[in-house]
Amino acid sequence: MSEEKTTESQQADAARDHETPEQKAEREYCSPISGFGEQPTDGGKIHYGGQAVIEGVMMRGPDKVATAVRMPSGEIAIHAEEFIPATRKHRLLRLPIIRGGVTLIESLTLGIKALNYSAGVAIEEVASSEEALAADAAEAKVQEASASDDVVEHEHSASPEPRPVPPAEPAKPSDPPSSSEVRAVPPPESASDWKTKAALTGTMVFAFALGIVFFFWIPLMLTDFIMNKTGTDGGILFNLIDGVIRVVFFLAYIWGISLWGEMRRVFEYHGAEHKTIFMQEAGEELTPENARKYATKHPRCGTSFLLIVMVVSILVFMIFGRPSNILHRLFRIALIPVIAGISYEFMKLSAKHGSRRWAKMLSGPGLALQNITTKQPSDDQVEIAIASLKAVRVEEAPMNVHPAGEPATAGASAGGSGSSERSPLESADV
Repeated sequence: MSEEKTTESQQADAARDHETPEQKAEREYCSPISGFGEQPTDGGKIHYGGQAVIEGVMMRGPDKVATAVRMPSGEIAIHAEEFIPATRKHRLLRLPIIRGGVTLIESLTLGIKALNYSAGVAIEEVASSEEALAADAAEAKVQEASASDDVVEHEHSASPEPRPVPPAEPAKPSDPPSSSEVRAVPPPESASDWKTKAALTGTMVFAFALGIVFFFWIPLMLTDFIMNKTGTDGGILFNLIDGVIRVVFFLAYIWGISLWGEMRRVFEYHGAEHKTIFMQEAGEELTPENARKYATKHPRCGTSFLLIVMVVSILVFMIFGRPSNILHRLFRIALIPVIAGISYEFMKLSAKHGSRRWAKMLSGPGLALQNITTKQPSDDQVEIAIASLKAVRVEEAPMNVHPAGEPATAGASAGGSGSSERSPLESADV
């Protein structure tokens, strides 16, 4: 028996010697994990999560979240702050299914904050550029008027014909820096007042409510209409039709936003985020050159998660049959956090057994959908994702959770260079 185990171990080692970088990243990704952006206690690798934003990428680590944005000047604006997941603060929230719903709410909150930050950086930079151009234009007009006065004075004097003074050309905006300088840019001061926080909460609630109406309530009403018109009945058939309509709505939504030209840039940053995380999981140095060989599709993508939610909802709703009144319909909506929790556990399970055929078959549709939501990024877009990830990385050796009160050191363990550079923000309580 021991000889068989030794042979299997040798075969596994031989296979690893010939695996590609993507296969290595997939194998390490399939090791036991402890949620997105959490540091496991069982010796497994840390797995980082992220999101594409306007001209940038947000990354989430075990105790920090950072957003990096490309400014019109070419510099990289970055903001990092501490963030301890609720699942690490309260033992109850770490229970299966519950942790999935909590993670979904936290991801929505962090995603909207990152979007607001990226939009604010872009607006402030454009406003500053416009103010600088306006000031330069005003100064040019003053110089032109002064030159005209000099010409008039010369005309009234007895001196020979004066030489006309050409008007000064307005100053041109400075060229972008040759290198991508990283600069810490905090959110606007208004982001901390109660009005902004209330607006952020309102935006999140509105987005969540709109998703419920579009992907759950309208399909439910359409299914009721179809069943009544055809005179058919049955809980299983009802939920199958309802689920098919929901999935069609979701796919139509993804396809529709992909037609929007501005979204292509976001999808490119989405691909940059995935490539950067693949590099981290493969233990390679974080450089745009190393990122080129990795795919833009990642098995832990939020797009895949949403598709899983759509499918799991069909199975869960089948248990309760066809809703017969408004209370039953509202009960289905109340089940959405539970469905999200089940979907989260499914993603963890399929990740752990990602090398098995059944797991690859089940995760295949989500990866195929990423052909729409991710695009090949440029090197400068990968630079943004790398800057964001470096701001949240923690040292992975030894693989132990940092005790409370001790700072987490941001290292370059994934970089393979052995350097010990720290992130812009030290964590005071991990």
